Amino acid sequence: MPKPTKPQVRSGVSQPGSLNPRLQARRPIQRDAEAYVQGILGGGRILLSQAITLVESTRAEHQQVAREIVGLCLPHSGRSIRIGITGSPGVGKSTFIEVLGQHILEQGRRLAVLAIDPSSKMSKGSILGDKTRMEKLAASEAAFIRPSPAGESLGGVARKTRESIILCEAAGFDTIIIETVGVGQSETAVHSMADFFLLLLLPGAGDELQGIKRGIVEMADLIAVNKADGERLALAKRARQEYRNALHLFPPKESGWIPRADICSATTGMGIPEIWRQIEKYRQKTMENGFFEQNRRVQAHFWLQEAIDNQLRQAFIRDPDVREKLKGIEQAVIEGKQSPFQGAEELVALFLKK
Repeated sequence: MPKPTKPQVRSGVSQPGSLNPRLQARRPIQRDAEAYVQGILGGGRILLSQAITLVESTRAEHQQVAREIVGLCLPHSGRSIRIGITGSPGVGKSTFIEVLGQHILEQGRRLAVLAIDPSSKMSKGSILGDKTRMEKLAASEAAFIRPSPAGESLGGVARKTRESIILCEAAGFDTIIIETVGVGQSETAVHSMADFFLLLLLPGAGDELQGIKRGIVEMADLIAVNKADGERLALAKRARQEYRNALHLFPPKESGWIPRADICSATTGMGIPEIWRQIEKYRQKTMENGFFEQNRRVQAHFWLQEAIDNQLRQAFIRDPDVREKLKGIEQAVIEGKQSPFQGAEELVALFLKK
């Protein structure tokens, strides 16, 4: 009987090298807070991006470093104009911001755009495609674009956007644009961190006055009817007049500023310089009457309350006794054996006994 031969084992296919040989070198390097701050103050865009990543991280060790970075950058912040821009999906926010941003850069200013990208409710992921939609702006050394996932924070506004504003200001960016998702309560959150609030609308999108929430219009310092070109120009002019008439019905603003409605086209550039002039006029007026600084103080107090609420919620959810009890109470509430209010009261009482 022939002796069995040993099976031949073929060598596997060799793994290809990295498509980007610089990938390893470009990974974030662990630094202390002081090193990040020195880089940010020196205008280092990579270190600024890495610091914002730490701010957005939920890991405890990252949060500790992030708090130190924000604290050290705080004395170097506050010297910018913060512009909140909102509008429903499809209104052309990204194109508008790119054209407005280029005009701002032509004035010799430095611009940071914090674009909040909507997160999927199912996968929790975000596309983060604003850099591709603002190609020309992203190529400028005087501009910094940071898309951030909205997550599940208030109205789709990234929870750490305010801290990101502080870091961008410390890096020397004197104009900050915060772009909202344009849905839900995001407008309220952005209004509480912006100096100037711009509402972008479409011409001929239905009932001009009923199609938007009254509260959003009341918050707006300027309404801009975008895509006012070609066949839509007549519709845009009619919409502008309707918005102007509507603005007269609202009570005067505490800032002393009288809001107005304008038309513009991000495609042709029509109306963009006038919008920037209105923003500059707003800043000058509110600086003169003291509202600018007063509003900043009110906003700081608001975000203190928000931070306290968030910290308390996180501490509550992480508590081991609460976590153990929570599953049973959740099941009882789902099955209708206990009311949500009784369940919440029981859990909070358990947490406060510690």
